Amino acid sequence: MTNSLDTYRLLGRSGLRVSPLSLGAMTFGADWGWGADKDDAQHLFDTYVDRGGNFVDTANNYTNGTSESLVG
Repeated sequence: MTNSLDTYRLLGRSGLRVSPLSLGAMTFGADWGWGADKDDAQHLFDTYVDRGGNFVDTANNYTNGTSESLVG
């Protein structure tokens, strides 16, 4: 078994090649009283990218916008 996320797959008919697993960033930020603080979120993100990940799920409503600020 490998820890690599760089066996990319097509995302529908978009032509985009993405990792087989996305990184869910809903808990990036502790604005809701729980979740990953800035340093923990950075570590999670860096580990994901180092393994070849390139598909991140975030939204402006996740932790009151902190998730997008940390990812962006």
